[in-house]
Amino acid sequence: MPDIADAWRPHAVFLPESIENNAWFLSRAYGGHIVKHIFLTSIFAAAIALPAYAADYTIMAPAAPGGGWDQTARSLQTVMQKEGISSNVQVMNVPGAGGTIGLAQFTGQNSGNPNALIVGGYVMVGAILTNQSPVTLKDVTPIARLTGEYEAIVVPTSSDIKTMADLVAKLKADPGSVSWGGGSAGGTDHIAVGLIAKASGVDPTKINYVAFSGGGEALAAILGGQVTAGVSGYGEFESQVKSGQLRLLAVSGDERIAGVDAPTLKEAGIDVSLQNWRMVAAAPGLTPEQTAAVTADFDKLSKSAGWQELLKTKGWADTYLAGDAFKAQLDKDVASTEAILKDIGLVQ
Repeated sequence: MPDIADAWRPHAVFLPESIENNAWFLSRAYGGHIVKHIFLTSIFAAAIALPAYAADYTIMAPAAPGGGWDQTARSLQTVMQKEGISSNVQVMNVPGAGGTIGLAQFTGQNSGNPNALIVGGYVMVGAILTNQSPVTLKDVTPIARLTGEYEAIVVPTSSDIKTMADLVAKLKADPGSVSWGGGSAGGTDHIAVGLIAKASGVDPTKINYVAFSGGGEALAAILGGQVTAGVSGYGEFESQVKSGQLRLLAVSGDERIAGVDAPTLKEAGIDVSLQNWRMVAAAPGLTPEQTAAVTADFDKLSKSAGWQELLKTKGWADTYLAGDAFKAQLDKDVASTEAILKDIGLVQ
């Protein structure tokens, strides 16, 4: 008669030798095949009871390490693993052209892959327009808007510029002599400078904007005095502001950032308010069921204690919006950004 346990065991399932030996010992010690059957059944039941993770994800940050997209991707990696949303999350960096190089690679290589994600946001919307990218956000599957962050205008503490009024005075006197260091051309930082110039009575097309592909490169240039002023999300400058390496002149929100001693641009007499936002998207060609599964993972992430704590630590606003509501808002943001870029002369 065949061994009951052998007959029951599914094909292509291999048990460690130690488990086989223990089952054999129990069978011999207690004189029955049933004991071996029960032992093996308990092993399979334990395996089935292990946590089931939704997916292993690879997140593309379409920028160099150190910037906002890189920070967002690595924050997602940390929290998704910590909260048990995914057992394995990898991050890859593909910098260049405001994220459009990474976007083209992402869409070209991942069609139908529900495990591939890309972070992006307001910067990418502008970069797509200014670079006339053939690949746009219509070529991915939008999942959710994640965070919002106000822009910060900084100078090295060694600078003779003490206030926004000082910076604007130099800008009015000679726009080209004031160099601004920030992220990609056409992105939020660039838009912020254009809006500041316009609100100050300076031709936005005359600004001297130096674009960097990552926050780390921009920060090094600002600290090294290679540019007059720096513009980026406050979180990218926070450590240097607190350590006294950078002087924070103003922030771009309607209200001050809690705990930060800096006026808003409006308080400084410049009628500009701007918030950068960041999003996550999945690959093109996903089924409705795959899209729903990825969205469910981010719904879970947005409500998790780990994510909420990270938002506080980073100083990021919780602007979570998913599904059709996010897709509709994204269409509006693309249209309004195009209008702003045309208004300040960055798009014809």
